[in-house]
Order: sequence, then C-alpha cells, then structure tokens
Amino acid sequence: MQISNEAPAKLTTDHTNPPERPDFISVKDFNFFYGKKQALHTINMDIPERQVTAFIGPSGCGKSTLLRNFNRMNELIDGIHHTGDIRILGKSIYDKGVEVISLRRSIGMVFQKSNPFPKSIYENVVFALRISGISKKSDLDECVERSLRGAALWNEVKDRLHESALGLSGGQMQRLCIARAIANRPKVLLMDEPCSALDPIATVKVEELIRELKRQFTIVIVTHNMQQATRCSDKTAFFYLGKLVEYADTPKIFSNPSEKQTEDYITGRFG
Repeated sequence: MQISNEAPAKLTTDHTNPPERPDFISVKDFNFFYGKKQALHTINMDIPERQVTAFIGPSGCGKSTLLRNFNRMNELIDGIHHTGDIRILGKSIYDKGVEVISLRRSIGMVFQKSNPFPKSIYENVVFALRISGISKKSDLDECVERSLRGAALWNEVKDRLHESALGLSGGQMQRLCIARAIANRPKVLLMDEPCSALDPIATVKVEELIRELKRQFTIVIVTHNMQQATRCSDKTAFFYLGKLVEYADTPKIFSNPSEKQTEDYITGRFG
C-alpha cells in the first residue's frame, strides 16, 4: 500500500509506534453490491489498533463481505461495486495511488480452511518474501524463526522445516498459515472463521495465539462461535441482513446489548 510520507498516515510495519489509534480502520457510509444485490448497507465503524474485533451474525449477514473489502479481495469477483470509503490510518484504500498488491501485503489474511502450499514448511513461510525479491538466506532464516515463533509453532517444527507442510496436523497447518500471513509483518491480520474446521484442542491453541498476536497486530475475526468472540475479542460487531446492528466492547454486547436484535441473536432466539 503506497502512501505518501505526509500526514495523516503511512501504513508501516513498525510495531513500536505509540499511541494506539481508536480509529485505525475507519469504515464510512460503506455500501457494497454484488451486481444489483446490495450486501452491505451504510456501514459506519472505527476499528481500534492492536485489539481484536469480532464480527458475529448469522450466515449471509455481510460479515465476510466486509472483511474481504479491507484488503479489496472482493474485487476478484465480477460485477461488484461500492459507495462510501474504508480508510486505514487515514488513507483511503481506494485512493488511486494505492496499489492493490501492496495493500494486500500490508494486510495478512487467514481463511476458514487451512491452505498451506504443497511446499516445505520453510518455503510456505518465506513465499511472500521470495516474491518480493528477498533471497538472502540469513534474512529468510530470521523470518522463518520469527514467524513460526509468532504462530506458536516453532518448537513443534524446528527440526523438520524442510519437510512438506502437508504432513502437519490440521491445527498445525492453520498456525502455519498464520505464520505465513505475518511473515511480511503486516499491520492488520484478517481471520475468516479460522477455527471452524479445527478440533477443540487445536481451537484453544489458535485462540491463545490470537490473544498473543494482538500485541503486534490489529486483528479482525469473523466467527459464528459466540463463545470464541467472548474469549478472544475486545470489541464485537453484530451484523444482520447486511446492516451493522450494534458495535461495542465485547462484555457489553454479551451482557447488556442495546438492541433487541442483538439480544435475541446471542441468546439463541434466531440465527
């Protein structure tokens, strides 16, 4: 994401920048359409820096659609269009000067189903660095260890880095995908149902990892698991039929929601 050096902002990979911004990602009057079908309706929200924000709501409510707009991944679909804006550190991601490939390097993404490449563990982690032209072995080695430690996987795989990633367990594969996503030191980490295909033990490990990673990354997670949202997130947004019904600190959403729709959903009356 190419942003000028002038204020208000530059999307950097320096994780020492204080203070944290409450409007790190700003969504303003955002509407999104698949052809003639409107999927998101006038979304307004500010997502804080280095916290975990959970998107909850029934299937088809627009959670993943909004998530995939943060790195403009929806633009891979024909016939889409939007109105309104999404800004990161004050810079519109739709600015004509923003290169989409560079933007996606700045925003890591972890999908519902783990998708390691049919390569070694080592080559999975350094894949994006090699594409960027980084080939110095010491740099790649440092990245592999840092990223695997960041994904709480180093101790489990350090003796088999050059073995196929496809030989890992499901939970290990998902943590490898997290390591791959953070290898470029992005500022934002998007997670779309990252635990839905995992067993309970692997889910616990990923949830612990999410809580640890928020020290370095701004994390947005889509989840159908409301218990997971309460365990992992600082803020929660409830979506229904493409609209943002309520957005607040997670304890408030689950203990004292302002909207009846939110209460009905979290208590299981629908969804």
